[in-house]
Amino acid sequence: MNSPLEEQIAPPLGHREEPAGSRTKATQYALGEQIGFYLRQANQRHVAIFSELIAEKLTTTQWAALVKLKDLQPCSQGKLGRETAMDMATIKGVVDRLVKRGLVNTAPDPSDARRLVLTLTGAGKETIDRNLSAALDVSQQTLNPLTAGERMMLMELLQKIC
Repeated sequence: MNSPLEEQIAPPLGHREEPAGSRTKATQYALGEQIGFYLRQANQRHVAIFSELIAEKLTTTQWAALVKLKDLQPCSQGKLGRETAMDMATIKGVVDRLVKRGLVNTAPDPSDARRLVLTLTGAGKETIDRNLSAALDVSQQTLNPLTAGERMMLMELLQKIC
């Protein structure tokens, strides 16, 4: 199977060129040739590995919030959302669930009462510590089918389009 890029550069062997404008966009669109299709499959594979290895029944977004909060704390919910690439609605839901589980504390910001300041609880820090090794294994297993060079290339390309 040719990649979508290859098919954009040159038609497949044996492919008959059709006159310009004779094909509709709907007939030109093939799901299995779209980047989103492969990104979604890669993410599904990653989430399955994550769910298998992380013992705390955390989601990938909850884990991202915990680990980033460890680096930034104390910080606002908005800043945590920006730093983890989550919109305001998503980070609010994630933080609410982490607070409910006793992993994150919230308090009013002393300089702006409209803003919440987030910090990890002791249980939150322990959760991170217990799962750091497994989280590294998740990344290794997700990238396992690739060579070291391919891993570097994939990370560079993903960073470029993000």
